[in-house]
Amino acid sequence: MKNQEALYSFLLENSRTLTEEWYESLTETDPSSVYASTNPEVIRTLKNQNHEFHLHFIEIFAEEEKAWFEKSLPWINEIARDSEHLRTPHHHVIREFMRVRAQYLNYIQQFVDRAERPVSLEEISSWNEKVIFGIDKTILTFVEEAQKNAKKLLSEKQDMINELSVPIIKLNHNTALLPIIGAIDSDRAAIILEHTLHQCSVESITHLFIDLSGVAEIDTMVAHQISHLLKALSLLGIESTLSGIRPEIAQTAVQLNISFDKVEIKSSLSHALSLKK
Repeated sequence: MKNQEALYSFLLENSRTLTEEWYESLTETDPSSVYASTNPEVIRTLKNQNHEFHLHFIEIFAEEEKAWFEKSLPWINEIARDSEHLRTPHHHVIREFMRVRAQYLNYIQQFVDRAERPVSLEEISSWNEKVIFGIDKTILTFVEEAQKNAKKLLSEKQDMINELSVPIIKLNHNTALLPIIGAIDSDRAAIILEHTLHQCSVESITHLFIDLSGVAEIDTMVAHQISHLLKALSLLGIESTLSGIRPEIAQTAVQLNISFDKVEIKSSLSHALSLKK
C-alpha cells in the first residue's frame, strides 16, 4: 500500500498539470464542440471542470471503488447537465475521456520510473485496471445521464412547439380565432383538441372561429378529432364557426358521414369575420 499511497500523492500534486497538458493537446475543430471554444469564460470553466474531475478521479487510489463512484457521481451529473457539453456530440466527450485515460496510464508509468521503492508488475496492473474501470464507469454514467437530459430538453422544446402550433388568437374579450396551418396527424389533432379546450376555458371564450384554409388534407382519424373538438366546444357552451374548408376535406367529411349541421360554416375567414362585425 505504500506505493499506492505514494502514487496517490504524485497524481494529486500533478492534478493541475494534468489539466494544462490535456487542454494544450486539444485539437478540436468542430464548432459545435465545447473543446473548440475560443471564449475565455468557456475555456476557464472547461479547465476548472477538468481539474475538478482529476480531484475526484484520483480518489480511486485511496478509496473503495463503490465509495469513489458515489462521491464522483455529482460531478458526472453536473457535466451531463452542462449546456456546453449537451450541445457537444457525445463521441467527442468520450474521446476526451479516453485521452485522459491515456494520460493516467502514462503518469503511472512515470511514477514507476521515478519510484524510490520497487514497484511490482502486480501493482502496476492493479493501478492500470483501476484507471480503466474508473474511466469506463465515468463514460457510461455520463452517456446515460446526458441522454436523459437531452430527452428532457427535447420534450420541453416539443411541448413549446406544440403550444405554438395551436395559436388561440383573441379578437375581443370573448371571441377568438384558431387558424390551423399545415399537415395534421392524429398526434397533432389530439394536441389541438386539448389545448383549444383549455385555452377557451381559461380565456372565457364564447365564440371560436376555426379556419382550415391552411390545411390541404386530413385523414379519417383527424376528421373525427375535429368533429370531437366541435362537439366538446358545444358542450362547453362555445359557439363555433368553421371557415376555409377545402373540397378535399369536405369530401372526406361526407364519406365519413361527419355532420357539421350544428356548426356555422363560411367559405372564408374574411367572410366569417365580416358577418360578426
